[in-house]
Amino acid sequence: MTYCVAMSLEAGMIFASDSRTNAGVDQIARFSKMRSFVRDGDRVIVMLSSGNLSITQNAVNVLEQRNRNGDAEPNIMNALSMFDVARLLGDALREVKTRDGPYLVQNNIDSSANFIVGGQVRGEPPRLFHVYGEGNFIEATAETCYFQIGESKYGKPVIDRVVNRQTTLTDATKCVLVSFDSTMRSNISVGLPIDLLVYEADSLHTGLSRRIDETDPYFQMVHTQWGEGLRRVFAQLPDPDWT
Repeated sequence: MTYCVAMSLEAGMIFASDSRTNAGVDQIARFSKMRSFVRDGDRVIVMLSSGNLSITQNAVNVLEQRNRNGDAEPNIMNALSMFDVARLLGDALREVKTRDGPYLVQNNIDSSANFIVGGQVRGEPPRLFHVYGEGNFIEATAETCYFQIGESKYGKPVIDRVVNRQTTLTDATKCVLVSFDSTMRSNISVGLPIDLLVYEADSLHTGLSRRIDETDPYFQMVHTQWGEGLRRVFAQLPDPDWT
């Protein structure tokens, strides 16, 4: 399982993903689920993936192969908009699922996969898309400024209470980390390290890019203070007087 979240704010964008793909008493596997494509001054594109690892890796590999072919065919490095990038990703996902999906189904293997893709191409504002397993997609709006994929239910409540389009990148980053901490507290299939990327709107180059592991002092502080804060606020709530 996995957990990924991306936010599109007035100040910029935040992308974060865990790196756990399998969990059990005797096996834990880790793969990065974030891929970025950057040409400074022209475009910053970030992809987050969840679902069948072979499907998502192959879909991204298809895009990378087309990038290596240059301008001989449409690719994400010559796309004119983020809409075109989302369409290319959806087409690549369909291609891989059409090729491999039937064989996975024959062996009772789940072939589902989802992507979040966002960033900015020069000449248009930052944009964020959720690409579904069938290759279709939707775009984030001012009212719905973030997307989650994977094990999303545990981290969603804190984001809904804190984040809107006007939230600063610093506050949104803190919220993302709390969201991950809440998810990992309730689901062992999501775990460290966390890949985090913060993009400032219109900068057209990557900003903060960090891998957060068990030794990160800030994340450990967030984990401790958030838990203690929740217990403190709960203890301060008045008892119900329904009699």
